[in-house]
Amino acid sequence: MTDHGDDIPEPGRRRSRLADLADWTVSEAAAKATLPAPEPEAEPADALASARREFAILLGEFRRTAVIVPFDAHGSLWTADQNGVRWICAFSNEEALARFAQAQGDGEREWTYRTILGARLLDVMVPMLPGPAGVALDAGSADGVLFPPVAGIVPDHVAVDLGETG
Repeated sequence: MTDHGDDIPEPGRRRSRLADLADWTVSEAAAKATLPAPEPEAEPADALASARREFAILLGEFRRTAVIVPFDAHGSLWTADQNGVRWICAFSNEEALARFAQAQGDGEREWTYRTILGARLLDVMVPMLPGPAGVALDAGSADGVLFPPVAGIVPDHVAVDLGETG
């Protein structure tokens, strides 16, 4: 008698590791979620100066940190274009990438990525892209941050002049 495996059930569609990570981190984050205490209102000039200091600190941390940069199905950096600016999508960890993949409806495929130092993204990768480009860290999340193509963030020769004074 020959057994051709007719009684073995067909395996279901396998979930990717990114899909599992997204489910795990969303449920874990919901369990830990707390609202921050409101800060007292500051004068507009003080608020602007404070926001600039906070962003400078964040930029410094980003430049010193290795982040995850995914590749699309064709092996190119995952970028998004919005209003004439190309954004390199970078993620602080695999869980953030998993949530992004789920939100894109592409959580089932295997995502290829590399870890790249934030400074290398801003100083080397951004200038290689055609036109104005910046970096979007943790795109699509509440904690996402944009590093736009302006002087002080990207090299001056690729920075966009915003026409600001003062």
